[in-house]
Amino acid sequence: MVLWHPSVSLIERKPNAGKKLYAAPPVILCGSFLLLIVLGTLLLKLPIATHDSISWVQSVFTATSAITVTGLVVIDTGTQFTQFGQTIIAILIQCGGLGLMTFAIVTLIALGGKVGFMERTVAQEAFNQTDSSTLVATAKSVLIFTLIVELIGMIILAAYWRSELGWQTSLFHAFFYTISAFNNAGFALSADSLMSYVSDPVVNLTITGLFIIGGLGFSVWMDLKRHRQWSKLTVYSRMMIIGTIVINAVALISIYLIEYDNPNTLGPLSETGKWLASWFQAVTPRTAGFNTLAIDQLKDATSSIILLLMFIGGGSLSTASGIKVVTFMVLILSTYSFLKRDEQTYIFKRELAKETISKAFALTMISIVVTWLAIFALLLTEEAPMLDIVFEAVSALGTVGLSRGLTGDLSMAGESIIIFMMFMGRLGPLTLAYFLASPRKKKTRYAETKLAIG
Repeated sequence: MVLWHPSVSLIERKPNAGKKLYAAPPVILCGSFLLLIVLGTLLLKLPIATHDSISWVQSVFTATSAITVTGLVVIDTGTQFTQFGQTIIAILIQCGGLGLMTFAIVTLIALGGKVGFMERTVAQEAFNQTDSSTLVATAKSVLIFTLIVELIGMIILAAYWRSELGWQTSLFHAFFYTISAFNNAGFALSADSLMSYVSDPVVNLTITGLFIIGGLGFSVWMDLKRHRQWSKLTVYSRMMIIGTIVINAVALISIYLIEYDNPNTLGPLSETGKWLASWFQAVTPRTAGFNTLAIDQLKDATSSIILLLMFIGGGSLSTASGIKVVTFMVLILSTYSFLKRDEQTYIFKRELAKETISKAFALTMISIVVTWLAIFALLLTEEAPMLDIVFEAVSALGTVGLSRGLTGDLSMAGESIIIFMMFMGRLGPLTLAYFLASPRKKKTRYAETKLAIG
């Protein structure tokens, strides 16, 4: 049994326990994802998984992209992989989206086992929960909620595509796209993603509905189910809902106005088509990865908006990544409080804890540094416009999957950099920071000093 605390090492030897090693939750989570990536790589390398043989690097890249629910691809999913391979990708997406601990806990319960302290501690890290007593109920709720939403999405898409594709093909397409959308993965069975459905209200609204539900976060939906009144919702849920609505609305209007007369994007579309396309491009950067417009044809101003949206991401305990919406809101609120010279930061008549603010700034700073290092490395290894490289790096860290066309032309070194970025984006920069450094409380405190800032 291990009680992990920042003051202890991440991997340590228990007294009188021989050579058995005890690892902290971040180590176990990283190890679990790595193990699943290895398994996915081996399965995708099987002859029955592809029409033509693919390289090991391509297999690793695809498995990592699926497990981290990113959606960046170096080979076309629809034409290169067989239905077996595509099914493996869908399963990897589901495992990565829901999280390994969800499956582990539910399986353990189904087999009549008990969830011990170690399992609870690891699950807390995976779910970003502070109350371990609710983890089992959370895992069950997450799984049931996911299956219900995905079943509804699959029925809608299968019924809609039946006349176009036939029942067998429509069922498989609905299965694949539902899992990919709900888990914010962005994998598509067509090389142009969903561009052929740019003005289709059913496909647009169903796909966006799936990834918004998945990206909002399970804790918000459970909170809504329990209370059903705005005043009774937790501060986190209210912040997440307001932040999502405001960000999506601002992005929708901005993209509509900027791209309205662009002949390569919204220009040729009807008024309804313009709004649908603007809506889709406004919400998909929240780590979903699908697109109905050619991303490399967007104006630079629109690309800058998408970059910000990809960096922000979705909600905690969700299928989305990024620094998260509430983190972004905490940064804004704390900065506003500082400019007003307020000693505390408030939201909904509640004071934000100093630790929460510090965590938000640390997470954002780590994300910025890692993204800059990735951009710098890609500039050394790739011959491509800087905007394409910046877009690729931010998309990988946010596990978004949008690209301006660079992914398929990456060198082996570039693919390795993007693989690392996807892995780090899914596990979370803060979790990897715990993995790389073991903070501890110091017994000695020094005199405070003030520095000139700005």
